[in-house]
Amino acid sequence: MIEVWAPRAERVRLRRPAGGEDVELAAADGGWWRASAVLADGEEYGFVLGDSDRLRADPRSRRQPRGVHEASAHVDGVSFAWTDAAWTGRQLAGGVVYELHVGTFTPEGTLDAAIGRLGHLVELGITHVELLPVNGFNGVWNWGYDGVLWYTVHEAYGGPAAYRRFVDAAHAAGLAVVQDVVYNHLGPSGNYLPEFGPYLRDTTRSTWGWTVNLDEPAVRSYIVDNALMWFRDLHVDGLRLDAVHALKDEAPVHILQELAEATDALSAQLGRPLTLIAESDLNDPRLILPREAGGYGLAAQWSDDWHHAVHVALTGETDGYYADFAALDALPKAWTKGFFHDGTHSSFRGRDHGLSIPSEVPTWRLVTFAQDHDQIGNRAAGDRLAAALSFGRLAVAAVLTMTAPGTPMLFMGEEWGASTPWQFFTSHPEPELGEATAKGRMAEFARMGWDPAIVPDPQDPATFERSKLNWDEASEGDHARLLALYRSLAHLRRQRQELTDPSFAALDASAEEVEGGRVYRLLRGGLAVLVNLGSGDARFPEAGHVLLATDAATAVAEDALVLPPDAAAVVELAPGV
Repeated sequence: MIEVWAPRAERVRLRRPAGGEDVELAAADGGWWRASAVLADGEEYGFVLGDSDRLRADPRSRRQPRGVHEASAHVDGVSFAWTDAAWTGRQLAGGVVYELHVGTFTPEGTLDAAIGRLGHLVELGITHVELLPVNGFNGVWNWGYDGVLWYTVHEAYGGPAAYRRFVDAAHAAGLAVVQDVVYNHLGPSGNYLPEFGPYLRDTTRSTWGWTVNLDEPAVRSYIVDNALMWFRDLHVDGLRLDAVHALKDEAPVHILQELAEATDALSAQLGRPLTLIAESDLNDPRLILPREAGGYGLAAQWSDDWHHAVHVALTGETDGYYADFAALDALPKAWTKGFFHDGTHSSFRGRDHGLSIPSEVPTWRLVTFAQDHDQIGNRAAGDRLAAALSFGRLAVAAVLTMTAPGTPMLFMGEEWGASTPWQFFTSHPEPELGEATAKGRMAEFARMGWDPAIVPDPQDPATFERSKLNWDEASEGDHARLLALYRSLAHLRRQRQELTDPSFAALDASAEEVEGGRVYRLLRGGLAVLVNLGSGDARFPEAGHVLLATDAATAVAEDALVLPPDAAAVVELAPGV
């Protein structure tokens, strides 16, 4: 059965470019059109709407062999020989997430090439591999957030067949796969969905264009069915939901709750955990509260507040939204409360922002990180922390990331302090769109006070090429030392229950101004994470056993721990301390 939702069309035909007569689809209830035609695996097809003669891709296309403007190809979902029947999945609790972009993770930029690096992730101590969006976009390289066909896998990455091979191999290695999906907007090129039906509102816009029309039941089904496809057909273990604050929904049941309910039902059917992780700037715990407590019931959400607090502590940057996080209590509060802005005034927004997280919420429901694709790529030059920080401070970042009360997440290459930037890149085939993107990028940073001369042209192929990881440096000098530290921290995290204890009640923290900077005392039950970002040695009263130190000069003397500048240590506290 062939079907398509196209309420705006007065006539719909199925066309096979390889030959044969068009097949007329019959109108059905709710704007659906159907025909009893059968497609062979790999056979190309598309729809012709109304009296036009232009072929359009299937809105639910699983493959676009020649790009988003051309015909779709039918994918037989049962032809792949999965080997992961024994895979029982992984809970997010206790996990470590690794965020990667397929196109820049390896020199080849393909899913098959990424399979060859899974052993590195296992040795690092990763449990969940999170892929930036892979669905169909126009052009060859892109961050992935310009997708227009949500059911596809980008052909340059290897298409749906390579995606299945990647997930199968990840499961064989003991790794769960989390897929980043974008349900809040569509890209600027190849978006023909409005020709089929009211997928977008034409009255409200977000940063990225017209908002998705969640007033339309068929559009809501388009989203929910897509989520279930990743889980059911491609064996994915979790979805990261991009910018959910841009999902404008006034329905009695929010689309996020609808997604969570459908995901939980499928999880029960499949017998393995399925995870939904939201990206949100709202600081609203409703996203992760159970539905019986009035929440949406998502598994987790990213914590920008943790990132901002760590970034300011390490770099001293206080521009824009970093300004509030210069407060002495920013890092301790993010450690103990989850949200720094929990009803407090946000100078960047010009208003009070956020709500408190109830103490009963498990800490692992916050995904915490010192770097991610947004916070690197949306800097003018796409520079990582490694471009500005000493080895000592990068080591402190590693300790803070891997001991934080949330679920740690690393951005690809962070584990060895990659020297390569990760910049904003596009490959729009339309010259006018490429030019507008480049000019808009430069103007945006000029308004923020950055020198436009340092902003790379996103359309320049060199911008994409320089963003690829250099794997050779991972085994050299300080890069190798940092990688060894991350591995040790992941091992310590597995060995010490305190580092995965989900209770907010087990947390305490304090900070002190010292000459040249600050020192932090961060507690997790019987463990203390001690950080010295001052210019001289810092003395801590903890006289316990040092489990890990980033600087060999760390010493215990006269019932005190002496920590050199730009160093951190994890200490097992003596009883009663």
